[in-house]
Amino acid sequence: MIKQEVQDALNEQINAELYSSYLYLSMSACFESKGFSGVANWMRIQTDEERMHAMKFYDFVNSRGGKVTLKAIDAPPAEWDTPLAAFEGVYTHERKVTELINGLLGVAKEHDDHATESFLKWFVDEQVQEERTADEIVQQLKLMADFKPGLIMLDRELGQRAPAPVVPAVA
Repeated sequence: MIKQEVQDALNEQINAELYSSYLYLSMSACFESKGFSGVANWMRIQTDEERMHAMKFYDFVNSRGGKVTLKAIDAPPAEWDTPLAAFEGVYTHERKVTELINGLLGVAKEHDDHATESFLKWFVDEQVQEERTADEIVQQLKLMADFKPGLIMLDRELGQRAPAPVVPAVA
């Protein structure tokens, strides 16, 4: 049985992951309306990935005999002026999520919950990749500055992103 403090922290993370999904969906809508279909595609796939993260936490809480408690999801911003502004926001957001995951790991360690620690390892590794990817795109956008052909090429490249394979939530 999962300890109440760990369960509460995991439920907060479910909410944070659902907010992340909602944030990326908002970004997708913004850039779809601006004609950046590649950026919109990248964000739309990120939406699904974040929802999958939420479901991994959801399934884990249930598998440990806990109770999932869903809360209201805050409204995300609706407008970003440029792809660079959006991806800088992505990078900042993913760094915040990393802090949340690290905090969860601290709660699991504090309560000597080895199962949760083991479960969180995947998320620790995932956040390294999430931050790296966002930072790489930010750096590319900064390098091209106002070079519109470069922005068009990057938009096309981002449009090639395909959904990641589904990772089982709980083995």
